[in-house]
Amino acid sequence: MRIGPFELASPFLLAPMAGVTDAPFRRLCRRFGAGMTTSEMTTADTSLWQTAKSRQRLDLDLDAEPVTVQIAGSEPLQLAIAARACVERGAQIIDINMGCPAKKVCRKLAGSALLQDEKLVANILTTVVAAVDVPVTLKIRTGWNPEHRNGRVIANIAEQSGIQALAVHGRTRACRYQGEAEYETIAQIKDAISIPVIANGDIITPEKSLEVLRLTNADALMIGRGAQGRPWIFQELMSCVQNDSVFSPLEKNELRDTMLDHLKDMHRFYGNSTGVRVARKHLTWYCKHLANADDFRYRVVRVDSATEQLRLTQEYFDQYHGGIPQAA
Repeated sequence: MRIGPFELASPFLLAPMAGVTDAPFRRLCRRFGAGMTTSEMTTADTSLWQTAKSRQRLDLDLDAEPVTVQIAGSEPLQLAIAARACVERGAQIIDINMGCPAKKVCRKLAGSALLQDEKLVANILTTVVAAVDVPVTLKIRTGWNPEHRNGRVIANIAEQSGIQALAVHGRTRACRYQGEAEYETIAQIKDAISIPVIANGDIITPEKSLEVLRLTNADALMIGRGAQGRPWIFQELMSCVQNDSVFSPLEKNELRDTMLDHLKDMHRFYGNSTGVRVARKHLTWYCKHLANADDFRYRVVRVDSATEQLRLTQEYFDQYHGGIPQAA
């Protein structure tokens, strides 16, 4: 799949997730073959960019192309200024979020709340596209609520506005993350426009991923929760597509080294104190895919030391002298 001048090496992309897809996690997913990674959603209000959290979210992956940054807001000029500022920092693709269902975002008429106002959507998109010389992409949901699935209308507006790729989550804003994602609307959007369409929503396993590709005919898939605690899903997917075979589980030592390297990267990126706290949720996600990990999880998420997190993780793997400690 191509976005502007960038030919993506894989059609399996990491979805931007606030509080999850920080720089260490993006690096790890690229190591396993993610075709593109995008920064965590960042406010378009540049006056707030001096906070520690915003600075970390704007820590761009300048060593990996394309460098993609996601911004969110509701004021066209503010979004345009933010987009230009991101390009000056090294962004090569600007992604606009109109898919986040979080209440604190929607209260400001940003994220998926914008889908209610098609004229404002058009104004935002044309203003941002005109403001920068790099590709602009868009992430949306299928509509505002199940009775108002206007995803096809928004998709046509996006294409007419110069958007160069569209990611669609298979739920409405009202659905949040409840129920099952539906892919019929994504398929309709794919048929209605000529720019690349990326399907998103409930893509947890390789089997489900291939099914969603078939149902939607999408150009690519955006993996979110399916990568949490399982960043190697991108390698699994490419193996399935290229070899039409089942991906072999990671060897014990590779799985161990993946977790230890991720922990060390988080400790470096955030500093030991914050890094330990951030690492706890990732360790919890990893443990969902590890056999006999209940005691390990209970202990490792309660320590306050980076050294102890690493020691307990190493100790967990040391107790396995054969076989691969992965849950079915």
